Amino acid sequence: MIQSMTGFGKATLEYGNKKIVVEVKSLNSKQADVSTRIASLYREKDIEIRNLLAQRLERGKIDLSLYFDNAGRESTAQINTAVLEAYHRQIEAAAQQLGLAAPQNWFDLLLRLPDALKTETQELDEAEWKAVAQGINAAIDQLQQFRIQEGRALQAVFETKIHNIQNLLAQIDPFEKERVGKIKTRLEENLLALADKVDYDKNRLEQELIYYIEKLDVNEEKVRLANHLNYFLETMAHEKSPGKKLGFIAQEIGREVNTLGSKANHSEMQKIVVKMKDELEQIKEQVLNVL
Repeated sequence: MIQSMTGFGKATLEYGNKKIVVEVKSLNSKQADVSTRIASLYREKDIEIRNLLAQRLERGKIDLSLYFDNAGRESTAQINTAVLEAYHRQIEAAAQQLGLAAPQNWFDLLLRLPDALKTETQELDEAEWKAVAQGINAAIDQLQQFRIQEGRALQAVFETKIHNIQNLLAQIDPFEKERVGKIKTRLEENLLALADKVDYDKNRLEQELIYYIEKLDVNEEKVRLANHLNYFLETMAHEKSPGKKLGFIAQEIGREVNTLGSKANHSEMQKIVVKMKDELEQIKEQVLNVL
């Protein structure tokens, strides 16, 4: 079962007087591209968190947010009155010295200055980190479930598109036999029209005709295309994280379809090839999102 690279997971946990929130999201990417936004208390664990994300999620543009939700809770921040007093004295002295009016709203000004608020410095203990790590894993679990659900939808799309190409491939057979006959007849008619004007070696000409018709034969392309289509389905069903491999197989399918189109020399066959390309283009767009 394939998985999508797109997903979202969220976990919320309580520890002491803190409400801690973990959010993880991922989008498609060629490799693991991890970015984190972590509350300062947990920044010492940044490398450990990144390694965990890369190990469990394998590939994708992965973003993690780890923060405190203090809504409705008492803030741990306190006004640093000593710093505010010092700022107040310096601003008043500067205003008198420069002949400027003192500010109208002192608090609005002072509280925006550096170190106007102070918070207690906290140390991360092992028990708290263990709880947070469980929250991170829970968010990753949720994201992986999201990926699996999206993967089921992608697999259904791929199966439909591959079967559509297989059906189109089967429609080529009657046109192929008709095409070779028409090409041979047209060449013979053109040669008859030239017979009384040009002298040529009939044996040599027959050999060249056989060679030309063989060059237009598409049996090998059909066999290879059928094999690639079956290989795509097998890979999708049995391999873990086959996204890159499915992309390579889709490229090989495209090569065979293009060769069919270049050799077709028949309007109905070319219409079928165009339909194949349309189905394949949709596969290529979606396969970029497969893990």
